Amino acid sequence: MDKKQIEILAPVGGNEQLISAVRSGADAVYFGATSFNARRHAKNFTDEEFFSAVKYCHERGVNAYITLNTIFKDTEKEEFVNTLRLIARSGADAVILQDMGAVKTVKECCPSLPMHASTQMAVHNVSGARLLENLGFSRIVLARELSFSEIRDITKAVNAEIEVFVHGAHCMSASGMCYMSSVLGARSGNRGLCAQPCRLNFRTGKREYALSLKDMCLADDINRLLEAGVTSLKIEGRMKRPEYVSSAVSAYKNAAKGEKYDISTLQSVFSRSGFTKGYFEGKRDLSMFGYRTKEDVLSANTVLSGIANTYRNENPLVPVSMEFTVKENENTLLTLSDGENSVTVVGNIPEKAEKVSLNEEGAVKSLGKLGSTFYYAKNIHCNIDDGLMLRASDINFMRREACEKLTEIRGNTPAHQFFEPKAFVRPSALHEKSEIYAMFRKRELIPENLSCDRLILPVDEIDDNIINKYKNILCVSLPALIYPANEEKIGKALKELHKKGVAYAYCDNIGAVALAKDENMKIIGGTLLNVLNSDALQMYRNLGAEQITLSSEISFKEARNITSTVKTGILVYGYMPLMHFRCCPLQNENGCKDCNGKGVLTDRMGEKFRVLCEKRQYSVLYNSVPLYIGDKNIPPVSFVLLKFTEETSGEAEKIISLFKNKKPLPGKKTAGLYEREII
Repeated sequence: MDKKQIEILAPVGGNEQLISAVRSGADAVYFGATSFNARRHAKNFTDEEFFSAVKYCHERGVNAYITLNTIFKDTEKEEFVNTLRLIARSGADAVILQDMGAVKTVKECCPSLPMHASTQMAVHNVSGARLLENLGFSRIVLARELSFSEIRDITKAVNAEIEVFVHGAHCMSASGMCYMSSVLGARSGNRGLCAQPCRLNFRTGKREYALSLKDMCLADDINRLLEAGVTSLKIEGRMKRPEYVSSAVSAYKNAAKGEKYDISTLQSVFSRSGFTKGYFEGKRDLSMFGYRTKEDVLSANTVLSGIANTYRNENPLVPVSMEFTVKENENTLLTLSDGENSVTVVGNIPEKAEKVSLNEEGAVKSLGKLGSTFYYAKNIHCNIDDGLMLRASDINFMRREACEKLTEIRGNTPAHQFFEPKAFVRPSALHEKSEIYAMFRKRELIPENLSCDRLILPVDEIDDNIINKYKNILCVSLPALIYPANEEKIGKALKELHKKGVAYAYCDNIGAVALAKDENMKIIGGTLLNVLNSDALQMYRNLGAEQITLSSEISFKEARNITSTVKTGILVYGYMPLMHFRCCPLQNENGCKDCNGKGVLTDRMGEKFRVLCEKRQYSVLYNSVPLYIGDKNIPPVSFVLLKFTEETSGEAEKIISLFKNKKPLPGKKTAGLYEREII
């Protein structure tokens, strides 16, 4: 797509939403089949409906992007391939992906199918965008928490198309890095079944609903996004009503054309105490927070019925030209063209006119009656001999037949060529005995008598003393969120550490992988990469990773089935991160000014969850109890990871000892999702 044009991309959760989006003027829509999409709660489409939906879009000149943006298990690979085969047959315009295993499968089975990187991939810096572009992604959907200047920096650094969310719900956490729903209820957002526990009443001090943000609305900023080189404006809401889809598409379509749009109706249809563009403007303060009130619900009831009338009928979306020829003693001809496809319909031989001859005005009047279709006549050229007569009904019949034939051609999209996946050769086991990796959030937490095979520390917690003492086992941990302003600083720090002998880098994000790769460091992938299947492991190996920590959402059963030529590890102790915030819920009216970087959120049941700030770049919400599986039957892995956040050095030493001796951990704890199956 030409970057000078801007696409209005609409959410489609079912057939009603599809019709409302297309008839309201969407340039493209995104929707899922029955499986492997991040809105499995939505109605979605059966196989038969799916083909009809793609056909419906293409007939009307609308692109169809298909969501395959969840992570899948090895046991689901066959089902994933079948879903991909269905998409390939439909001739859809692109697939939206999160899982690196899905990337491998698409490249192998359907290389002609364009790939879009889902916002679930948490692309929030130039390094991550470049890596994905080099991997073959034609489009990258950026993280929702970026500012305009950050969007512009990324857009100008890559040739891939850039898509940004401009309207709809904000996730409180960085997308792809939220585990609250899965940890608290085994319903994973990375698997399309987020239960949205963040919308419940979490409190900090006297402030309620501390994890609920207002919806975004960037309708006033389309020109800035266009100037920045953004290709596509994405509206969130595959779980929303068709009226919501229609009103949002209409508003953004008008805004993109520089025409008046109704922001008040848009807010009435759905909002949470109004809208925000705090991330976009870099004003991440309390004004961003809001929740769905009774007043919000009542205001929607007053506008919904009126909106439904706006998309009841087809809209003129596709311009066509007509060539109409009426010659004596010859069959009448009508050629209809959309600029790429043409059809010709043969009509009756005209009769001699007894009273009134057919003229151009009358013919144009009949030919231009396209109101019941999605076509409109851009131009009509007539070549009519004098003194001839043709019934209006004959002309109308030819017009209808020509429209039907052209529609059939437009909707008959060629399938993408599909190759069956190659059989996976199961490698021999890589692990004889699991090494122990210990990660510390602060260097002062390290026990004096540390006993482990690898020590992992944040990049700004490593000094020369640490290097001299632990060089042989030291690994640098990169921040989970690295925004463009910090990329160069992190890159330089890695270069210096590498020069001083630190060979390993622990990476929790695709951008961090890219930065470590650029410095030729040995990469250990973190749990936040969400690796749940063997294909994803292979993809990360191709990107330079030597070791990967499996997703904390994996079960013991699934972990035992993993096969890879990459060394794998598993988290065995630590307070699991539930969310990663760029708009911190701990702030007050003065922002972060009086905050010491620590705080607590309390849920409806009185359970308390710690929030820790990371150098005022982002903050992390942790589970209320630690994960510990030292006394469990752990699957065979190359390494185990123990993560320490605020434990004292003495507590850390004791926990490592308990794990080595397969002893239980006293007090409250959880086995996480290892003994449960996420759905």
